[in-house]
Amino acid sequence: QVQLVESGGDLVQPGGSLRLSCAASGFTFSSYYMSWVRQIPGKGLEWVSDINSGSSTYYADSVKGRFTISRDNAKNTLYLQMNNLKSEDTALYYCAKLIAATGGYDYWGQGTQVTVSS
Repeated sequence: QVQLVESGGDLVQPGGSLRLSCAASGFTFSSYYMSWVRQIPGKGLEWVSDINSGSSTYYADSVKGRFTISRDNAKNTLYLQMNNLKSEDTALYYCAKLIAATGGYDYWGQGTQVTVSS
């Protein structure tokens, strides 16, 4: 069965960095678009970034220039490098398997918490 397991969330000071990981299993990871989506406290889900099977990347304006999505197909792992973190980046971060044809998601991880605070 498909599993997505995120890790790497932590408490970090403003201006700091974190790298999130998402270990994927149960499907041909290299063939699929993958996404990072976050849930900010008191708000809905917010799309953060996508990466396609060819490693082309896409970012929300709020994170462009600060976050980098990448994938290691040999390890079936998705990453999100987050630099210059701001308090507004505080959220529960999910990785999700994207359905390219519809733009929806068919599988989600359990989430990893990122808290940016001094």
